[in-house]
Amino acid sequence: MFFVDTLEFEGLGNRSYLAGGARAAVVIDPPRDIDQVVAAAARRGVRIAFVAETHVHNDYVSGGLELARLTGARYLVPAGASVSFARTPVADGDALTVDEGLVLRAIATPGHTPHHTSYVLRDGGRGVAAFTGGSLLIGSVGRPDLVEPRLTERLARAQHASAHRLAGELDDEVPVLPTHGFGSFCSSSPAEGDTSTIGKERAANEALTLDVDTFVTRMLAGLEDVPAYYAHMAPANAAGPAPVDLTPPEPADAAGIAQRLAAGEWVVDLRSRVAFAQGHVAGAFNFEGEGKIATYLAWLIPWGKPVTLLAETPDQIADAQRELARVGIDRPAAAATGDLASWVREKDDLASFPRAAFADLAAVRERGERVVVLDVRRDSERAGGFIDGSVHIPIHQLHGRLGEVPAGTVWVHCAGGMRAAIAASLLDAAGRDVVAVDDAFDAAKDAGLPLATGS
Repeated sequence: MFFVDTLEFEGLGNRSYLAGGARAAVVIDPPRDIDQVVAAAARRGVRIAFVAETHVHNDYVSGGLELARLTGARYLVPAGASVSFARTPVADGDALTVDEGLVLRAIATPGHTPHHTSYVLRDGGRGVAAFTGGSLLIGSVGRPDLVEPRLTERLARAQHASAHRLAGELDDEVPVLPTHGFGSFCSSSPAEGDTSTIGKERAANEALTLDVDTFVTRMLAGLEDVPAYYAHMAPANAAGPAPVDLTPPEPADAAGIAQRLAAGEWVVDLRSRVAFAQGHVAGAFNFEGEGKIATYLAWLIPWGKPVTLLAETPDQIADAQRELARVGIDRPAAAATGDLASWVREKDDLASFPRAAFADLAAVRERGERVVVLDVRRDSERAGGFIDGSVHIPIHQLHGRLGEVPAGTVWVHCAGGMRAAIAASLLDAAGRDVVAVDDAFDAAKDAGLPLATGS
């Protein structure tokens, strides 16, 4: 008998897998914080015999090298990947015995990267699981534009061919188990659902239902901006990441927080956007610990800038530290816990701003008040409709474009409130009068706000 355990990492929209038999297992695309993988193997009572990468990852730092060193497992990396450490190169068709009757077979599936490799677990000669990494996703495929712009169209065509190869070689009932596609920006389009099979993908995935030219045209037209921190992930993975250090950061007091702000460092408040708006350290930024902190903080922060974390409890600091380590922000400069009063020296160090709904914005406009409406959604979201007269600066560009926001009180919104809170904190720290619209965008129409389409 075989098993497949899924390890979910919602913050990055990725999954890793532990698969094996009674005595031994393989880990597919492990996270940076490998303690979770080791614990999963211990619960199963199996030895980790292999650690397999589907590709050199662009969106997170892998823990594969350290996991292989710790467990003595063979580290399987696609032969075409250029890396600076010893590994077992894997080529198309290679087969490795994981446990009695269980064989892991490599299938070259270029597209997401030139060297991308999927792995099929076979039990008694029958395919029982397809670990597709960034190749065939649930309802989508991995984006082909993360390696080199000149290769994008070629890789998009390869992605189409790879999807057809997987569908051609595997039975309909084989589960499709991708690494990306659960909110990851490595997906070329939003994926739908949490589980799938080769048969379901054959019937619904555009990579398998459209001819190659139509597929490539649609995919390339739908690609959006790449998170800025992606540029640092592949080089780190190719060089061989260092072991992660999750020991608590240096504690920070009110004086230390003020000093770090004065030095131009980032102070990040992990509390809810409601609590932050009610009161916060002046100059701090709000990235909710319950949100996609790794994605958005790593995307916005100047790479290498020291960051101090503020939260109500040590556990919240630890959770954020773990998330950030996955994207290469290894050691917060400092951290503070407790309540807001302990983070400031005097009242002048406090700030706040109002929150509102779209109905409030409609009321303000009806009264004839002149306000700036700032939309921080992505291009694809705005294409579906936007508030007439609004200014558009996607959240990941806002820090570098604050000077483009027109004068006046800024009512900032996104699709649901989380990104608006980040944007409001950036504007507030820059000295702007801001109102954070904490509301679903669908409510804008219901509130009577005029909507437009186009650019």
